Amino acid sequence: MQPSNPFFTQLSIQHQIIQAPMAGTSTPRLAAAVSNAGALGSLGIGASTADQARAMIEETRTLTGKPINVNVFCHAPARRDAGVEAAWLAHLAPLFNEAGAPLPTALDEIYRTFNDDEESFRMLLALRPEVVSFHFGLPSTERLAALRAAGIRTLATATNLHEALRIEQAGIDAILAQGIEAGGHRGMFDPEATDERLSMAVLVRLLVKRTRLPVIAAGGIMDGAGIKAALDLGAAGAQLGTAFILSPESAANEAYRANLQSERAAVTTLTAAISGRPARGIVNRIISHGASGIPAAYPVAYDAAKQLHAVAAKAGNHEYAPHWAGQGAPLARALPAAELVETLVRELYAAGQA
Repeated sequence: MQPSNPFFTQLSIQHQIIQAPMAGTSTPRLAAAVSNAGALGSLGIGASTADQARAMIEETRTLTGKPINVNVFCHAPARRDAGVEAAWLAHLAPLFNEAGAPLPTALDEIYRTFNDDEESFRMLLALRPEVVSFHFGLPSTERLAALRAAGIRTLATATNLHEALRIEQAGIDAILAQGIEAGGHRGMFDPEATDERLSMAVLVRLLVKRTRLPVIAAGGIMDGAGIKAALDLGAAGAQLGTAFILSPESAANEAYRANLQSERAAVTTLTAAISGRPARGIVNRIISHGASGIPAAYPVAYDAAKQLHAVAAKAGNHEYAPHWAGQGAPLARALPAAELVETLVRELYAAGQA
């Protein structure tokens, strides 16, 4: 079951599997282990400063000489609204009270969009990861041209055909088709636009039929049979995120791992209550409570959630943590990353022989 698509073969990637970037959960050890096993390991730097991202990439380079993917966030800057932010803090006040945490008097825009981050852009041009991927939108034409000139291949997330066509027109090398089953943040360009919430299968078939680019399937894929199904739909490969969270190389803490291995993993939902953008995670106190309010813009709302969790976690309360997970979460396996890749490939081969 060797990849035949140029996106993988030109990078000498043995298996058509990508480990999702998962900012905050992916690590240099995880990305390197996946790449060394013949798939494509990824780092998510959307929540990192340029210096932090540089350190992560350089550490990964000491652990593998194989290709890696570095993911950045291309969201529009937050539209600040003092009234909305005050109302959101008031809505969260009972949770801060429960946690014994002081209610913030103001919130910050804690993550800078890559589109305005010249330092991170220059850092990527200098370090030249083999692949740079984009979430929440696209960078400028000039930045894309500079990345291409540096020999860097590109990948961008689409949740619908309109976004995919924009990706194709921009000259990106491949499209990541993110189905509604996927854990973590929806990659939609405009979070205020109507979301058709297409499944992975429907979205992959739509993009395979209506675009010319390689399509990488994402959303609910947890094993080799799932990868085979995506390939049968016409995908060039598959990206898996939740499947790697239980790997010892990930940064997931014990509470996150425990939730993912419990009955709670079977109940995920899409919510903007944690970060201000739709994201799928295991249902907990902040998700349940937040559903009845209107959150501040991304990533301003994330500042409130992080402050709340930071205090509560010190007392062993993780009900306010963003335990992102996809709908396939109950199928997660606690395997070292390299062993998981080997298992996925073995299952994929077996499914192909059925």
